[in-house]
Amino acid sequence: MAKFLIRVGYTAEGLKGLMNEKAAGRTAAVKKAVASVGGKLDALYWALGEDDAISIVDLPDAETAAALGMALGASGLVRTRTTRLLTADEIDVALGKSVKYRAPGK
Repeated sequence: MAKFLIRVGYTAEGLKGLMNEKAAGRTAAVKKAVASVGGKLDALYWALGEDDAISIVDLPDAETAAALGMALGASGLVRTRTTRLLTADEIDVALGKSVKYRAPGK
């Protein structure tokens, strides 16, 4: 399983739905949606600022994360931004790879 950070911004209509269902109702709905694609909700936080909610989820792969994000966005009530999170071991593997790159203008 891979970890993903999903940032959610509600539309005005989405906020009305949140106010009606309350945070506990939306948390249950998110858990169910994530489980429906073979994932697990690690954490869900409500936020102030640009994002209204932030979640960390375990999902089988990037394609599953994309499917989840598209389904949420297709509702028209939220906008999502999904980021793949990497463990220290995964970063160490990346750091061990050789990349031939020339910076612009060099």
